[in-house]
Amino acid sequence: MTPDPRLTLARPDLASRALEGIVAAAAYADPTPMAVVVPGAGLYARPDLAAERQDHLLFGEVFDVLEVAGGFAWGQARRDGYVGYVEAAALAAPPPAPTHRVAAIRTYAFAEPSIKTRAAGPYSINALVAVEAREGRFAKAVGAGWFVEAHLSPIGRFEADPAAVAERFLGAPYLWGGRESLGLDCSGLVQQAMLACGRACPRDTDLQQGLGREVQSSELRRGDLVFWKATWP
Repeated sequence: MTPDPRLTLARPDLASRALEGIVAAAAYADPTPMAVVVPGAGLYARPDLAAERQDHLLFGEVFDVLEVAGGFAWGQARRDGYVGYVEAAALAAPPPAPTHRVAAIRTYAFAEPSIKTRAAGPYSINALVAVEAREGRFAKAVGAGWFVEAHLSPIGRFEADPAAVAERFLGAPYLWGGRESLGLDCSGLVQQAMLACGRACPRDTDLQQGLGREVQSSELRRGDLVFWKATWP
């Protein structure tokens, strides 16, 4: 079986060392784990901001980097396995392991524990943060700032209803490859809803068809996924 190129960290000239003996490449190397240090970063098919956006990485997510050149890092998103190019400036050495995820549909991080101070963001639901301090109703996240702690949820505490999470995105515009509250696509919506409920979920629709079990239309219930063939321009 030919490995899915979307999920395989390999090119003819370079591949992850874990694929040695599986995928042919001129050279192999060990990826370097990096983390997204901006509210969101596009993952592109080529090292070019004009290229197709294939995925969207959220603050705190790990991106395993195999090469950095021309201002872009080529690697693999650890959360959903997608391979592509991310602007190198959006990445840095990973902070401490996340203690919380953003639970609000979107929120801001403030320079100080006050909503009257400079705000950065917005940070979208499922972004990952490591809380290092608390003051009043605020929690300070490494590399971000002070969040209203009610907008965060401890790692391991999840939503119960993916459909209810999806409904919170009502009004968000469609964005091909998007995965955030300011714009996302159909599979990104499903993935975000599932992640908020503590369930791993692939990035693309054809991969998501493998989730769960097939039922007849007469058996459909709230939270079921419906798939159909579509023609894209």
